Amino acid sequence: MRLRIVALLLLFACFVMVVSVFAQQPNPLTGNWKGDWGPSPRDRNQVTVALKWDGKSLTGTVNPDSDPVQLQKSTFDPKTGAVHMEAMTPGRGGSTYHYVIDGKLDKGIMVGSWNHETFKGDFKITKQ
Repeated sequence: MRLRIVALLLLFACFVMVVSVFAQQPNPLTGNWKGDWGPSPRDRNQVTVALKWDGKSLTGTVNPDSDPVQLQKSTFDPKTGAVHMEAMTPGRGGSTYHYVIDGKLDKGIMVGSWNHETFKGDFKITKQ
C-alpha cells in the first residue's frame, strides 16, 4: 500500500514537471518582428510588425509606432507554420489598398509574399 502511494506521488511529480516544461515553451509569434518588404530586391521598405497569438487567434499591427495599420483576418497554423494576414491602408486620392500577406514561419524568421490590387512582392521579418 505504501509503495503504491509513493509510486502515485512520483508519477504525479513527473506529470507536473512535464506540464511546466511545455508551459514554458516560447510563443512562436507573439512579439516584435523587424525586416523589409518590397516589389523587387532593389526596392525595399523597412517594417516593424507587432504580433500576438493566443493559441487560437492572431492579431497585430504593422508599424505600431508610426502610421499603424491593424491586421485583419489573420491566421496561424502551428503545424505547418503558415501565416495569413490581411490589412487595409489608405491609398492615393482617398482610395484604400487591400493587402493580402502569406508567409511561412521557421525558427523565428517569417518569409512570404504580399499583394494588393496589381502590385505584389515579398517580405522577410525576424522575431526580435
